[in-house]
Amino acid sequence: MYEIIGINGMYLANKLVDNHIKTFITYNKGQTWALLPAPASDVAGNNLHCILPFCSLHLHLEMVENPYTSGPITSKKSVPGIIVATGNIGTELSSTNLGMFITSDAGNSWRQIFDEEYNIWFLDNGGALLAVLHAATPIRHLWISLDEGKKWDRHSFSLAPLYVDGVLMEPESDNHIITFFGHFSHRSEWQLIKIDYKGLFSRRCMDGDYQTWHLHNKGELCVMGEKQIFMKRRPGNRCMLAQDYSRIYSSEPCLCTAYDFECDYGWERQADGKCSPAFWFNPNGAAKSCSTSQSFLNSTGYRKVLSNNCKEGGKNVYSPRRQACRPRPPRGLRLSTSQGELSSTVGSNVTFMVYLDDGDSLRTSIQLDFGDGIKITYSNLSRTDDGIKHIYRTTGIYRVTASAENSQGSDSSTLFLHITSPVERVYLSAPIVAIRGKEANLTAVVWPSHTRTLTFFWWLDNSSEPIITLEGSISYTFHREGKNKVTVQVASGSTVMQDSKVITVKEFFRSLLLSFSPALDEHNPDIPEWREDIGRVVSGVSEDQLLVSLYPGLPTTAELFILPDEHTSSEHKRRSEEALETISDIFVTALNQGLIQFELKADIRIIVYMTHQTLAPLVDSNTIHSGSAMLMLLTVVFVGLAAFFIYKFKRKLPWIHVQTEDSHEKEPEVISTVGQNDNMTKVKLSEFPSPKELMAKDLETRSRGTSATHLLFKAVVEKVLRSF
Repeated sequence: MYEIIGINGMYLANKLVDNHIKTFITYNKGQTWALLPAPASDVAGNNLHCILPFCSLHLHLEMVENPYTSGPITSKKSVPGIIVATGNIGTELSSTNLGMFITSDAGNSWRQIFDEEYNIWFLDNGGALLAVLHAATPIRHLWISLDEGKKWDRHSFSLAPLYVDGVLMEPESDNHIITFFGHFSHRSEWQLIKIDYKGLFSRRCMDGDYQTWHLHNKGELCVMGEKQIFMKRRPGNRCMLAQDYSRIYSSEPCLCTAYDFECDYGWERQADGKCSPAFWFNPNGAAKSCSTSQSFLNSTGYRKVLSNNCKEGGKNVYSPRRQACRPRPPRGLRLSTSQGELSSTVGSNVTFMVYLDDGDSLRTSIQLDFGDGIKITYSNLSRTDDGIKHIYRTTGIYRVTASAENSQGSDSSTLFLHITSPVERVYLSAPIVAIRGKEANLTAVVWPSHTRTLTFFWWLDNSSEPIITLEGSISYTFHREGKNKVTVQVASGSTVMQDSKVITVKEFFRSLLLSFSPALDEHNPDIPEWREDIGRVVSGVSEDQLLVSLYPGLPTTAELFILPDEHTSSEHKRRSEEALETISDIFVTALNQGLIQFELKADIRIIVYMTHQTLAPLVDSNTIHSGSAMLMLLTVVFVGLAAFFIYKFKRKLPWIHVQTEDSHEKEPEVISTVGQNDNMTKVKLSEFPSPKELMAKDLETRSRGTSATHLLFKAVVEKVLRSF
C-alpha cells in the first residue's frame, strides 16, 4: 500500500483478485476502492483500447533501499495531485512491458510519458520534473518537463557517458543545484557533476501564472468530507515558484454521507453502503457503565473516518445518539485475592478483590461469604476498591463466594482458599506385626492438627512411586514376608516432613493383649516415645521373634507378639505353630496368676495382666518342624520375658527398680524378676536344660508323643510356681 503525499485519505494498493494482482485507488481511507483507468493512448499516440474492468493500469508500489534514486512511484506535498509511477497496462501487474505514467488530477486520469523505466525527481518546489533513464549502461542525457510531463526537453550533462549511481538535491529550497554522482567505468574513481537549472526560468511567478485545480473523485468534489481547491502553476510557464506560496486555495466542509463513516465495532458494510449489525453482535446488549440517573452515547453503527471533516445536517443519522441508562443485572462478577494466590497461613491477613464487568454498580449490593461462617455485605461496589481483608483462625479449605445482586438479577463468583499451618511434627502409627496378604492400617498423626490441608505421600515395599492421598490413613496389603519399611511424607505448602516405621510381616503369629495396674496410668504421658521405649527394649533382646507394642490412650494396654523363627521352612511350619501355642500358654499362665510385676517407683508396683488372647490367622499348616529352630525360639521367649519388664532398660531411669545378679567370673545372665511384695525371685536360664540336651531329649520322647519342648515349658511353669 502507498499513501499519496499531499492528499488526505488517498491510497494506492495492490490486491490479489481471482489470482491476479491488480492496483486499486481509494479517496476515503479504504471505504471504497476502484481500479485505475488506463491512458487512452500510449506515448507514441497509439490507441490502447483498455476498457474497465477487464483492463486497467497497474503500478509498482514497492519502496527502494537507495535514498538517492526516486523509486518506482513518486508524489510530493508541494505538488498535490501529481503522481509519477512505473507500471504496465493489462489484466494484472507485470514486470514486463514497463513504462512511466503520470496523473495531474490525483489519479482520475493517467498519461504515459516514457516506454522505459525512469527515475523521476521534482524540481523547483514541484514546478518541474527531472527524468533520468534507469539503466545499467552509462548515460549522458537527462530530460526536464515544465508542463507536468506533456513535453520533455533533453539536455546533456556530461561529455562522457556516466554510470549514474544517484542524484543529490535540496528539495523545498531556493537552491537550484542538482548533483549527479557515479563513475565513467567500473575501474574509474567517483565522479560528481553539478548542474544549476536556474537558467530554465526567466523570472519569478506572478498571480497570473497560477491556476486553480479542484480535487475530486470521478467528478465527486467532496473528498474526505470537504471541497478543496488547490493552486498550481500553469503548465508551460517558465517562472520560478515562490517557496512559501499556498497550495490550498480554499476548503469547504461537505454534508456527511455514509462513506464519510466507517462501520463501528460489531457492524458490517452492506452492498448498499449501509452498516448493519454482524450476525454475532447484539447492538441492544452493548455493555455501558453508568447509573440510571445518567445517559450515554450509543452507537448507530457508524464512526467518522479519522481526519474526515464533513458536517452533519439537521438529523444526526450517523453520529452516536444519547440514551438514558437503564438498570442492568450484574454480569461478569470476578473474585480473587490481591496477589492472585489461592493459599495463605493461619492468622495472616487475606485481601479479597471483587470486580464487576457490567451492571448498575451504584445500585448493586455485594455480599462476600468467607466460608468460615462470617459474611459481609456492601451496598456500593466502589467501597471494595481497596480490597476486603479477612483473617482465618483455623486451617482448612474454605469456599469463598462473592454475590452481586440488584433489582434486575444477580451473579456470583467462587474460589477455594487453602489455609495452612506449618507442620511441626509427624508420627507414623502402624502395627509392628502384620499378616502377609492381609490389610494393615497405617495412620499419620500430625502436630498441630490439620483439617483437609495436607497431602500424604506413602512409600511402601521399596516402591519407586508413592501412593498419594489427602487423608492421613490408608490400608495396605503386604505380599512379602520379612521386615518392610514404611515411610510417610506430609506436605503442607512448602513444608515437607516425614516419619518411618518397620513392620514385620509373617505368615502367622500369636499375640496376647496385656493390661496393667491402674497406678501405671497416673504416670503414662501418652506420647509415642513412652510407648515405643518398652517395645524397643523387648526388641533389643530378640527383635526377630518377640515384639511388644503399647497402644495410645488410657488405660494403658499393650500387645505381645510371638513370632515364628524367620528361618522356619514350609515343612516345619506345623511345628512352629505348635511351639507358638506352647509359648503362648506359658505367658497366659504367668499373667493370669499375677506372677509378672515390676517396680515403677518406690512403693509402687505394677502387675501385668492378660486382657484377652487373640489368634492370628494360621495358614499352610505342616507337621514337620526343625528341632534346633524350636530350641532357639524357646531361648528367645525366656530372654524376651525377662526383658519385657525391664522398663527403660538402656535409659537407666532412676525411678524404676530392676534387680539383677552380679558375678565376678562371667557376665550376668538375663533373668526374669517375678514375685510379690519384696520377695523377688530370680529365675536363671542356666537352671534349665541346654539346647543340646533338649534336642537329645526331644528325639527320645518324640515316639511317645511327648516332646522335649513341652517338658521344658512344664519345668518353667513349675519353677515359677514354686517360687511363690
